[in-house]
Amino acid sequence: MESNSQNNLLPDNAYKELKKGEEYHPVMSPGKDYPEVTVWSVGWGLVMALLFSAAAAYSGLKIGQVFEAAIPIAILAVGVTTLARKKNGLGQNVIIQSIGSTSGSVVAGAIFTIPALYILNLPASFFHMFLAALFGGFLGILFLIPFRKYFVKDMHGKLPFPEATATTEILMAGEKGGKQALVLVVSGLIGGVYDFITTSVGWWSEVISSRIVPAGEALADKFKMVFKVDILSMIFGLGYIIGLKYAAIICAGSFLSWFVMIPLVSEIGQNLTVPFGATATKLISAMSAEEIFRQYVRQIGIGGIAMAGIIGIIRSSKIIAGAFSLAYREILPKKKSEVITETRWQSDIRMPFVILLILLTALLIFVFLMGGVLLSFWHAVAGLLLVVIISFLFTTVAANATAIVGTNPVSGMTLMTLILSSVVLVSMGLTGESGMLSALIIGGIVCTALSVAGSFVTDLKIGYWLGSTPKKQETWKFLGILVSAATVGVVILILNDTYGFKGPNALVAPQANAMAAVIQPLMSNVAAPWLLYLVGAVIALLLTMIKVPPLAFALGMYIPQELNTPLLAGGLVAWFVSSRTKNEKLNSARLSRGTLIASGFIAGGSLFGVFGAFLKFAGIDLLNATWQETNAAETLGLFVFLLLASYLIWDSMRAKEE
Repeated sequence: MESNSQNNLLPDNAYKELKKGEEYHPVMSPGKDYPEVTVWSVGWGLVMALLFSAAAAYSGLKIGQVFEAAIPIAILAVGVTTLARKKNGLGQNVIIQSIGSTSGSVVAGAIFTIPALYILNLPASFFHMFLAALFGGFLGILFLIPFRKYFVKDMHGKLPFPEATATTEILMAGEKGGKQALVLVVSGLIGGVYDFITTSVGWWSEVISSRIVPAGEALADKFKMVFKVDILSMIFGLGYIIGLKYAAIICAGSFLSWFVMIPLVSEIGQNLTVPFGATATKLISAMSAEEIFRQYVRQIGIGGIAMAGIIGIIRSSKIIAGAFSLAYREILPKKKSEVITETRWQSDIRMPFVILLILLTALLIFVFLMGGVLLSFWHAVAGLLLVVIISFLFTTVAANATAIVGTNPVSGMTLMTLILSSVVLVSMGLTGESGMLSALIIGGIVCTALSVAGSFVTDLKIGYWLGSTPKKQETWKFLGILVSAATVGVVILILNDTYGFKGPNALVAPQANAMAAVIQPLMSNVAAPWLLYLVGAVIALLLTMIKVPPLAFALGMYIPQELNTPLLAGGLVAWFVSSRTKNEKLNSARLSRGTLIASGFIAGGSLFGVFGAFLKFAGIDLLNATWQETNAAETLGLFVFLLLASYLIWDSMRAKEE
């Protein structure tokens, strides 16, 4: 059975376990050479890495969610290749997608930890951010290469690879993909312009509050009960993609914080005559709902996030236990009796080169820890061992999680890394600011390594199904890491100077705030609200007992309410457009078109958000802040948000049954 890149269908056994003696033949024949690494594919891949790194960094720091770039990049790759009428474009599109998708993985690794440097007032430079992301990304690639054949070939049909499946289907769509790219571009422009007007021009308010009406103002003053919704298209689109189930869980956590805990804390604190809590400086009775949330309730959310991460690691214990034996089998050289014949389709970077590159990267990390982080020799040795051992150990965990459910529990693994690093460094006498800086840099490297490993296994599975050359994917992935690491470093610097990571109007950066909150007490004598953390941890345990995803709920408790409620609105729209008829194929087509439009909202809103930040950084301020704070601006904002939701419903319902 030979196939070629002109077919628009994957083989029938692409998603099935192979029977004894059965083989899988990819779309591009292993016996032929196809254009893969070209000026076109590498150039577009780097453009995608640059643009989506900036967009994903803004998205993650603004709303606490890094949108996955692989699917939009695949759509755009097919679109530009189709418009250019490139022949044999499939192999080149895989390279575009593989290089470009470094954006989301590197960004997730960086923004989960690096902003904590600013939050804790630690020295943070571009080179701290750039080198931590760069070295972590390199380790993520190198540690995954020995496991490629196990995950993508040996486990064929046994692991679902949901994201790789969706991306592969897009790359196979051909001319249809070009039409999809047009839908993505139009929705991206609509969402981008809409969000730019909201955040950078100020024609209407970004946040709609229940205080807009007298009854809502009375509730806020007397009972500290406030309802808020942020009307940005990027958050609304994210809610559509998340779906009603998880959006509802996230909002349930938020509603528990804002409609139960904040009023409860307010009621308890009415008769207190001194500030309550080690870090409090103001009476509870004098606090607004927002101040109570920041001072008390958000800490409960941090405890929930931490416990949810620990629960995730415990559930992965069998995979962790098997990591060393799997690595032992894959990395050791084959016996002389084994004859190795590799086709183009199954060729990797040779293991001696992989080991050499790992050693070189480890040496550079050691130099970075001594020269850049200013650690002593033995502290740098300990830091290097922590980075290498933990990254290697959890690589298969990250790959397995991505292959099974399409998500990577990188925040939980990073949290464990920070705690372990802090314990080890404190035991060696390294505490205070230098200890926190060291632990966060170590956590940043590990977090990026695990994030990249989880993302890269998706790229390699796509290449396996389609018949790409894995050696080429592996080689050129390093260039994507380089561009993405540099981009995210610049964007974090600009966003910190423009918005900041501390204060009432700062970027939310929930994961970095959680990391900072956990690490500070471990490295210093600063008082920590351990009781509130414990309450959050108990809530996470109770949620686990009743089979409610604790991480989604805890994130809802921690992230400000206005960033959670539009997720529920998006989830409700997704449910609506996919349930209007008994024809499941038509429902599916409508949901898919809506997903494309929502992806455009996210990508466009994020990119225009970065553009707005650049304008502010350059001293160009177009915002009419005085008008934006009026009730009339809030009313207008509610009206245009309803128009945006109506557009998403209308355009989604235009989909035709396939």
